[in-house]
Amino acid sequence: MWQPNRLEQERLDKLNEIEARGVSAFPARVKRTHEAAAAIAAFEWAESRAAGSEPAEVQVTVAGRIRRINVKGKISFMHIEDESGRVQLFLRINDMDEAQYALVADKLIDTDDFVQAEGVMMRTKAGEVSVRVTALTLLSKSLSPLPVIKQQVQDDGTVREYGQFTNTEARYRQRYADLAVNQGIRDTFVQRARIIRAIRSFMDSEGCLEVETPILQPLYGGAAARPFITHHNQLDEDLYLRVSFELYLKRLLVGGFSGVYELGRDFRNEGVSWKHNPEFTMLEFYKAYIDYHGVMDMTERMVCAAVEAVHGSRQAPFKDYVIDYTPGWKRLTMREAIKAETGIDYMDFLDRDALEARIRQMNPHDLAPGQPWGKLVEYLLGEYVEKKLIQPTFIIDYPRDISPFAKRVSYDDFHVERFEFYIAGMEMGNAFTELNDPRDQEARFLDMARTFRPEDDDAAPIDQDYLRAMRYGMPPNGGFGMGIDRLVMLITNQDSIRDVLLYPALKQLKDEGEGESAAEEAPDA
Repeated sequence: MWQPNRLEQERLDKLNEIEARGVSAFPARVKRTHEAAAAIAAFEWAESRAAGSEPAEVQVTVAGRIRRINVKGKISFMHIEDESGRVQLFLRINDMDEAQYALVADKLIDTDDFVQAEGVMMRTKAGEVSVRVTALTLLSKSLSPLPVIKQQVQDDGTVREYGQFTNTEARYRQRYADLAVNQGIRDTFVQRARIIRAIRSFMDSEGCLEVETPILQPLYGGAAARPFITHHNQLDEDLYLRVSFELYLKRLLVGGFSGVYELGRDFRNEGVSWKHNPEFTMLEFYKAYIDYHGVMDMTERMVCAAVEAVHGSRQAPFKDYVIDYTPGWKRLTMREAIKAETGIDYMDFLDRDALEARIRQMNPHDLAPGQPWGKLVEYLLGEYVEKKLIQPTFIIDYPRDISPFAKRVSYDDFHVERFEFYIAGMEMGNAFTELNDPRDQEARFLDMARTFRPEDDDAAPIDQDYLRAMRYGMPPNGGFGMGIDRLVMLITNQDSIRDVLLYPALKQLKDEGEGESAAEEAPDA
């Protein structure tokens, strides 16, 4: 049961008074004709056409959330905000119904309430384009005040907002309040949408078909990850939330599509960090008749298109760096990248125990004992190389025993045609020249089963139906996977993946929903 605090009780009392006056605080109908920006633009256009005479009358009905109120007896001012921006309302008792104006004059309408204003556009003596209000309608009464966001005009004319949430976790838990008071947060999610549109547009232009594959799967696969498990009551069987789209997408190449992609949610029952969330948005594509070199070319152009959609440039800031996304990214084999940073040529240590012993000479802080040879190689990359890869870089040719879906390289039996690409010290995506020999694929599955360690908790089950699909014949193809959330984090210059997820995963609090309001989390409320 909601227990209003002092500020909320004051607003609840105002609501009761409004309703006692016969006014609906939550009407069912809205009659907006213009967004705020469109109303202002229409008036400015009319002014420009007037050429010194009185501009044509511009009648509008606008609606939005009140951001500021200044009551001055028989004249009052408001600023309301909608998705396009803010517009000032000029209210005068002589221009409107006295009962409507009394709601403002008696301070029954508050900052954060939603209102509809009908009137004629004008320019005040101070020069601000405004709506001279003839009718004001309360659309929604705000019972819990939002945190107070203050504005300060800088010397260069820009406006700095401050007074936002100080409790970051409270911002994530009450994202609705965070969005309501922080324009910058809203902008991030607008940019996220642009990035996703740009990626879809790019994939479509490459002749790939967007498809949808099952989220609930009888057998998970396509990635070394622990799944979430659920149970279907009528079928009386366990199902898994997918960890990857891969095996279902590649089945479609067998079916005759030459290129397919999916942009949707994956689920991995793993840790949470500044760059990991258990529920995340993924892009995967598979395209026939190209190899991992062709996929690298597509990757450069696709990521560059996403950056340009937000920044209008191929360069963009991230933390202390300016990242140049212009195609022609650096390409290094895993072997030469590790040797350059550690001095270790891991091909001199083909015995697993010998490689582990050599790594331990470097005093690693978190090397788990008994890992397979390929995992040790991967450890060297992650621990000593990854954080130094600031500008876009492809690391190519990975160990075969940690890459079950990639074709062997031509020069030895230890590596496969796989790449991961890195930007700003983060792994951003993974790709292969896809294996299409069902005999080799089955042998890889069996090899992985033999080397699986229960403590790793990332078993890859043998998918017999996928092998059956491969036996019908799969064209040679290149495949790719990339986490969209991390890419958005990079392009929008955010410190944490939680800043680009509207609803990041958080541990549930006791009695959630009955806790403090957002206003109480902010010092300036």
